[in-house]
Amino acid sequence: MKTLYLDCPMGISGDMFLAALIDLGVDPKMILRELKKLPVDKIDVEIKKAARHSITGTTFKVKLAEAHHHRTFRDIKKIIGESNLAPKVKSLSTAIFKVIAEAEGKIHGIKADEVHFHEIGAMDSIIDIVGAAVAVDSLKVKKVVSSPIALGTGWARTMHGTIPIPAPATLEILKGVPTAASTAPFELTTPTGAAIVKTLASSFGPMPPMTIESAGYGAGKKDFKESANLLRAVIGSSSEGAEGAERLILLETNIDDMSPQVAGYLMERLLSEGALDAFYTPVQMKKGRPGVLLTVLTGSENKDSLLEVIFAESTTIGVRETAVLRHCLERKEAKVKTPYGVVRVKLALRAGRAVNVQPEYEDCRTAAQKKGVALKLVMDAAREAARGLV
Repeated sequence: MKTLYLDCPMGISGDMFLAALIDLGVDPKMILRELKKLPVDKIDVEIKKAARHSITGTTFKVKLAEAHHHRTFRDIKKIIGESNLAPKVKSLSTAIFKVIAEAEGKIHGIKADEVHFHEIGAMDSIIDIVGAAVAVDSLKVKKVVSSPIALGTGWARTMHGTIPIPAPATLEILKGVPTAASTAPFELTTPTGAAIVKTLASSFGPMPPMTIESAGYGAGKKDFKESANLLRAVIGSSSEGAEGAERLILLETNIDDMSPQVAGYLMERLLSEGALDAFYTPVQMKKGRPGVLLTVLTGSENKDSLLEVIFAESTTIGVRETAVLRHCLERKEAKVKTPYGVVRVKLALRAGRAVNVQPEYEDCRTAAQKKGVALKLVMDAAREAARGLV
C-alpha cells in the first residue's frame, strides 16, 4: 500500500507541507499549472532550497499580484467550485477549508459559511491548500500517517490582537490528535497546517513499517538555533499492503421514490466527486414497495461533499454513516507479449506474491478487433503469458 508519512517534530504549516512534497519529488510546474485554473489574479511562487542545521530542504513562498481580501468560507467554496480543477482536488481543498471554517465558526459563535476573517480569506492560504490538494492527488497514495504534532508556545500577533500559541483555531482543529511537547517560542503549527494533517491522516504515531521510496524536507520560515525547523515527508510501500486495514466510511440510504434517470445521474456524480465505490442493491421497503439501497464507500476527506451530492440529487431525507475497515491487496501493472500483440495485465499481490492476474479489457478488445479473433482468445493468451509473473 503506497503510504505517505509526515514527520512533524517542528509542527506543520501549509507552506512547509507543500514544500516537503515538492522536495519529495512532486513537479512544481505541474502544481503551478493546476493553480492557474483558479479564477484569481496572476500567481507568482518562489521555490528555493534552504538549509536548516545542515539539512537541505525546500521553501515555498507565494507572491501575489492581488491584495489580500477578507473572504468567507462561502466565497472560497465558490472560487474552488468554479475552477477547472479536477473533482478530487476540489473536494479535498474544500474539505480542508471546511475544517478551518468550522473551527473558527465555533470559536466566534457563527456558522461556518459565515466565517469572515483575514487568515482564511488570504490568497496565500488558498494557494497553500489547493496546491497541497493537487500535490497529494498526484502522489496517488492510499494512506497518510502522521507523527504527533508539535505546537509551539508563546504569543502571536494577529489582526484580532495578540493571542496565545497554539492559536484557538489550531487547538479546536486538533481535538483528538496526539500532540508533542515543544518549548519553541513560535507558532510551529498553523490552522492551515493543522487542517491539512487532520483531513489527510488516518492515524498518528511512529512511521509504519514500509519500503522507503523517497523523502523530502519542507523548511520553515524561521531558523532555530536549537532544532532544525523542518517537516519531513516520507513515501513508500507499506508492509501492511496485504494485511493492513484502511479506515473508510460507508454511507447508505434506502430510496423508493426516485426515477431511474435520476439514479443513473446520481451514480455518475458520486463517482466523479471522489467516491471509492458506489452501487445500488434492490430492496423491499414499507408497504411492499420495491426500492434500492444506495451504498457509497469513501474516505473521510470526501464524506461531506458526497453527502451534499446525495441530498441534492436524490429524494432521500436521511443517510446512515458507518465506520468500516477495508483490506486491499497491493496492485501493480505489467505488459506481456501475446500472439495478438502486447497487452497490459493487472497483478494483485499478497505478501509480495501475485495471487490474481487480470488482462486489461481495452487492450484485449483492441487486439481482438485488429486480429479478427474472439476476445476470450486474447484474454486467455494474456493470462498464459503472465504466468511467469505470478
